Amino acid sequence: MVELRSNRLEGLRGANERETYRRAKSTLAITVAPPSARRPQPIPPSADWQFHLARGCPAHCQYCYLAGSLPGPPVTRAYANLDEILAELPPLEGQGTVTSRQRARAHEGTTFEASCYTDPLGIEHLTGSLAAAVRFFAGRPQSALRFTTKYDAVEDLAQLVHGARTRARFSVNTRQAAGMEGGTAPVQARLEAMRRLAMAGYPVGLTIAPIMPIEDWKTAYAELLEAAGNAVEGVEDVDLTVELITHRFTDTSKNVLRGWYPGSKLEMDESRRTLKRTRFGGSKHVYPKELMREMRAFFEGEIAGRLPSATVLYFT
Repeated sequence: MVELRSNRLEGLRGANERETYRRAKSTLAITVAPPSARRPQPIPPSADWQFHLARGCPAHCQYCYLAGSLPGPPVTRAYANLDEILAELPPLEGQGTVTSRQRARAHEGTTFEASCYTDPLGIEHLTGSLAAAVRFFAGRPQSALRFTTKYDAVEDLAQLVHGARTRARFSVNTRQAAGMEGGTAPVQARLEAMRRLAMAGYPVGLTIAPIMPIEDWKTAYAELLEAAGNAVEGVEDVDLTVELITHRFTDTSKNVLRGWYPGSKLEMDESRRTLKRTRFGGSKHVYPKELMREMRAFFEGEIAGRLPSATVLYFT
């Protein structure tokens, strides 16, 4: 452990991008979130607002959507001024464009997403920030916390008084895709963790991402959904949602990921994609519309059959 003299991390640059990545990924910095990082931002279609307990993730996912979106080497920065961060949220209750305005989701209250730039459960054993956020939202019936994780250490969370105001979602994928998720819990362990939290009264969810049309993809994803159905079987009054997110990449993220994982077999062939403009003026490479329609119809049909109590929130 090293105490920094200033708000700068030095000595992370290696001889090449791969070495820099290795050093950064093994570094956790405890920092103070500046005012700009404490200001919640809209995050449709997931939630009304996003806020940050940390930035950066300890996992080694070869498709990492943070690649290119965070400046500098991929250090995990956990924020120490948690009280200041949480104090920014209550003034936004009743505002937003997702659950605050959608009749079908109004019962959720104003939703706050905590895992846009990190996997909070992956560092929870070091920070305790996620548990603090769960306790904070437990007393706020007009709002709700949301987080997504690829980890399974939920024993402490299961013991908390949560008031059913936190939805714990577990990011899952096929066995082939899960092989690209280094340093995470096995998919079956994540499903078992989802069951433990559902049994403890938490609303839970599946984030199936990134959906990729791998060889025999329909069989692979049908098996995944069957395993998810088995995980919640017998859980009384389970509150389960599903979010469906297809793989996409930008030119910047492709270049970064190729440097981090030069041996990856992740498909990022622009000739097999369609260029889509983003609402911020950028562009990303997504699957063609016909394939997107086919995948959406498949998932909606399979979920209706294998997870009949689940609510599909969106497909993107």
